[in-house]
Parts: sequence; C-alpha cells; structure tokens
Amino acid sequence: MGLPRIMIGGVSSGSGKTLVTCGILRAFLNRGYRVASFKCGPDYIDPMFHSEIIGAKSRNLDTFFCDGETVKYLFARTAKTADISVMEGVMGYYDGLKGTSTHASSYELAKITDTPVILVLNCKGMSLSVIPVIKGFLEYKKDSGIVGVILNQMPQKLYAGMKEAVEEELPVKVLGYVPFIRDMVIESRHLGLVTPEKVDNLQGKLDELAKVFEETLELDEIWSIATGAKELGYQKPEIPRVEGNPVIAVAKDEAFCFYYQDNLELLKDMGATLVEFSPLHDQELPVGIHGLILGGGYPELAAEQLSGNKSMIRSMKEKLLAGLPCIAECGGFMYLHETMEDMEKKRYPMVGAIAGEVYKTDRLNRFGYITLVSNTDQMLAAEGERIGAHEFHYFDSTSCGDSFTARKPLRDIQWKCIHGNGRLAAGFPHLYYYSNPRIPYGFLGSCLQYATR
Repeated sequence: MGLPRIMIGGVSSGSGKTLVTCGILRAFLNRGYRVASFKCGPDYIDPMFHSEIIGAKSRNLDTFFCDGETVKYLFARTAKTADISVMEGVMGYYDGLKGTSTHASSYELAKITDTPVILVLNCKGMSLSVIPVIKGFLEYKKDSGIVGVILNQMPQKLYAGMKEAVEEELPVKVLGYVPFIRDMVIESRHLGLVTPEKVDNLQGKLDELAKVFEETLELDEIWSIATGAKELGYQKPEIPRVEGNPVIAVAKDEAFCFYYQDNLELLKDMGATLVEFSPLHDQELPVGIHGLILGGGYPELAAEQLSGNKSMIRSMKEKLLAGLPCIAECGGFMYLHETMEDMEKKRYPMVGAIAGEVYKTDRLNRFGYITLVSNTDQMLAAEGERIGAHEFHYFDSTSCGDSFTARKPLRDIQWKCIHGNGRLAAGFPHLYYYSNPRIPYGFLGSCLQYATR
C-alpha cells in the first residue's frame, strides 16, 4: 500500500523530538489533512500528547515486542485511514537494547517499515559543529534512512548560513529550524512527561506552535518526502476469537491511564466488549462484567482519593474474591495491595486483594524491556510460555509475586514477579498482547468461564 509517512528521530533524548512531532502533527491537521501518529517503543505519555493533537488514539510500534510483519500490519491498519502518518522515535536514533544494540531502536523501526527519517538536532551551544554530528549519523549505517534534518534551538539569524553549510557538505536536506519557544517547554514528572491534561491551555499552545512551524519549517517539502515513501506490504496475523461476548471493565481516569491502544483493540478483535469505569469517581464496578483490567498510571498521586472511595474498594474486593478474572499492571497492581504510600510516603489502605504493602523508594527500581517466562500453568500462559513486557517504576512491593520469571534481554539478570493463577495476573510489568496473542485469549477464556458459572 502507498502509505505516506515520515519518522522524526533524534540525536539523543532531549533533542526535541516530541515538540517537533507535536507541532508537525498540528500543522498538517490545521491544513485539513487526516493525520495518524505513532510512537516508537513502549512509552505511554507521548502517545497521549499525540492523541490530544489529532483527536484520535495514537499507537505504539515496537520491534522488541513484535516481529517485522506484525509491526507493519499494526502500522498499516491505522495509517491507511490517514493522509499522512508521523512516527516519533525513541532516545537517540540508533539506541536499542542494552545500549549496545540497534534492536528495538528507531533505526530498526524505520528500516522495517521503510520510512524516511528526519533527524532533530538540538543545536544549543553549537554552530558549525552540527555538521560532523549529522555526518556521523548519516554514515554510521549505510542504510540510515535519514533524508532530512531539523535544527532545534537554532537562532533565526544563524539559520540561513547553517542550512547552506550543511547542504553544501552533506547529502541531506535541512528542512527548517525551531527557535527556543518558552511557553511550549513540557515539564518533567517522576515518570517522564506531564500528562496532557496537566498542561495549561494545551490546545492554544499547539496552535501557536503550528503557526511557528508554518514559518520556520519547510512543511511542503516534509509532505513531499512523506508522500514519496515506498509502498509497504504486510500480512495480517491470525487472530483467534472467543464466543460469548465477554464484557471487560477497563479502569480509565487520572490515576489509571497507561494503556497500549493496540492491546485494547486486540481484545475487541477477539470478541470482547470493553466498558470504561473510574476507580476514583465511580462508586462500584460496572454491572454485568466478566473481567477486569487495571492499567498503570499515577495512583500514588491520588492515593488519598482512591483510599477514600470505600464503596469502590468494597465492590472490587468482593468481585475479585468471588473469582472475577483480572489483569493488573504496575499502578493497577499497586492499587490491589493492602496499603500504598503516596509521594510523601504517607500510607493509605487500598483494595487488599494482594497481601502486601506498596512503598516509595528513592530511585528507579526497574527500567526497560523484559521477557516474562511463566513458571506454572496459569490464566495468561502455560508453563514455559513467554510474554514481552517492560517495567518502569519508582515504587516497590513487599509482595511482588513469583508466577513469572522476568529476564532482561542481552543480560544475565532475572527476578521473580507477578501474582498469577487461573483468575489473576497482577504485577509491575506492563504486558504487550501482540508479543503473544495467547495472553488476551487466555484472559478472555477465563472471563467466559466466570460468566457461565
């Protein structure tokens, strides 16, 4: 299929990829185009910003979790509904597993999907030195895919000369510059960026950013590069379906907001109906459900309110003790404990379905990709079966579970995790269903058994 597309890659984290991606998405949307957006890697928050811009759910594309054909299918399924698709890279363009491999890097995703790449370089404190930096990225891999660069934090008075110098020495187009834009700096939070609802006047700021980019970026040339991308073939994977239409309650609010959109879509493709609810604001679980999913997010920022919603806690605990199948990841897992600390280490009672306490630590405990290996036959997997996942959390538990063994790729590091049985899978890892479609299929099977009891 002819699927117009570009990737916005970066020299490093902090290059300005997210800012540039958001501005380009908004600029093309304001021009009247249908746009689709994607994030390379397991990040949750960047896709939230993309979704706010385009008014539709953004997707993750991850070459650690999926083989090439599945990645191309997941991309094309959404891209075919748009006039242009914009992928945002992760970290530095070539940065992959363990810091020593290009596997799971932006470069690998661009190569698999045959996507032209525009490299963003933060030029603060630099002038002519940008040339050897760009040259190194172009020459490190012969098939780099890099066709253009954007010079971030480049003063207007220097830009024309820098563009001429770069294009004179290197086989790459300079597609514009980004001046320092004070009002569009996105603040840090303990798990990455702030979420979109925490940014004051986000829509107005995005429109202002798009106006700046209309003046400073060569958007027509970027459009031409995207529409010149090669056709992309793909194969749709076989997706099993369950019979019986299980109804799954999905926690969605300020505290529970980390979900892969393709995970949710896969559940629906397998025959499930999803019903959203809020552990923060609703009084009890939805009526008539056959399963429960508690995603990650920021429960520690709403610990007092979650703990104070006694009727929801009572409803959830009663259903879980009665055998309601449940997947709880990271923040959702924390919520199921007997107690949980907030950011100030103040302790609050929670659901109590997991016998243990959640406490705040002073450092990042787990970070990055893992492969989960099942230690027993359980709801999500048979003994020895594998699941792709990742962890990222500053909190820890006195009871992390031992139903799976987590193994770091390319490293001799492993640990036990997740409380798993025929009705429950609760732990810190975030699961990616397309890494092993038996994950959601096994979950839905347990939900149907619960429905027919």
